Amino acid sequence: MDFRERRSPELVYDLQRFGKDGPGGEKTEPATAKKLRDARNEGKVVKSKDLTAAVNLIALFLILRIFISYVAEGLTENFFAIYNKIPDIVFNNGSGATLRAMDVVLRTAIVRCLQIVLPFFLIGLIIGLLINILQVGWKITTKPMKPNLSKFNPISGFKRIFSKDSLFELLKSILKVALIMYIAYTSVRDHADEIFLLYDIELMRAIMLMGDIIISTGLKISFIYLLVGFADWFYQKHKFKEDMKMTKQEVKDEFKNTEGSPEIKGRQRQKMREVSQRRMMQDIPKADVVITNPTHLAIAIQYDPSVAKAPVVLAKGADYLARKIREKAKECKIEIVENKPLAHSLYGSVEIGDEIPPELYHPVAEILAMLQKYKDKV
Repeated sequence: MDFRERRSPELVYDLQRFGKDGPGGEKTEPATAKKLRDARNEGKVVKSKDLTAAVNLIALFLILRIFISYVAEGLTENFFAIYNKIPDIVFNNGSGATLRAMDVVLRTAIVRCLQIVLPFFLIGLIIGLLINILQVGWKITTKPMKPNLSKFNPISGFKRIFSKDSLFELLKSILKVALIMYIAYTSVRDHADEIFLLYDIELMRAIMLMGDIIISTGLKISFIYLLVGFADWFYQKHKFKEDMKMTKQEVKDEFKNTEGSPEIKGRQRQKMREVSQRRMMQDIPKADVVITNPTHLAIAIQYDPSVAKAPVVLAKGADYLARKIREKAKECKIEIVENKPLAHSLYGSVEIGDEIPPELYHPVAEILAMLQKYKDKV
């Protein structure tokens, strides 16, 4: 019985479908340069938001430590300016005039507060921009802002919620909150005696003391946050590398799309060889002599002092091509000289269109001189 006749046409198996990642098999190959370039153009890069936030916080608290006296004096002056205006607002005749006075005072207070805090916001913006450029480089793209309907898919949403990335983010958030609470508690505990004295000291000293406590606590939290940010950056780098991996089939398909299939490239090389051979055969009539092996190799040489300082190889070939060169030389009545060592040297060391090397000047010159004497006798 022939089992091949009993094979059902419906039972067609695509073993690639059983791979871990569907068609094409498991993603085991590192991302190609083209895929990384395309991902970057789409805004997919290695970036840690925690690292950016940590650097911003450190910069903010360091700047506050340097300019704490400026901030304290500015806020105090603003407070007393509003406080001294209260009698004018309360005892001003007419509700309309009171409202206008309140509006003027509030506007002035807001402007003064903005003047104090605006430099800090600008510095934070610049530092945030710089840390992002250091992470991903300078590349502006609007593709991440384009609407993507797949983001509204509830199934995809549930997968994202219960994915390992979401679990990592949850654990990271719990760790950050725990660290912040612990550092804040220890800082308050260490400065408890000073905090209890706030009621007994003057306002400016109290503000400076609270500022020092807040800034020192903030710096401790920020440096711990920086460690979390570096850990997150390494995780994001690893995750991006894993997400960008490709299957063997994807690599092959990309190579075909960018470089062309091997069959097409082979045909292109064949056409280039044919064009080069046709051009070479057209130059043979210019040759002075063809040096042969005698049957396996043939090299056509031209010597024209007005064109080149040394003899030039116009054509060369082996076997079938050598035979075509000899036939073309006979057709054009060009002398054919047999010299095995010279033919091998010329074929192996000189490309078409190049001058012969100095070490071959003497044997080639002898052949050209011999041919010239022969022509002179004729």
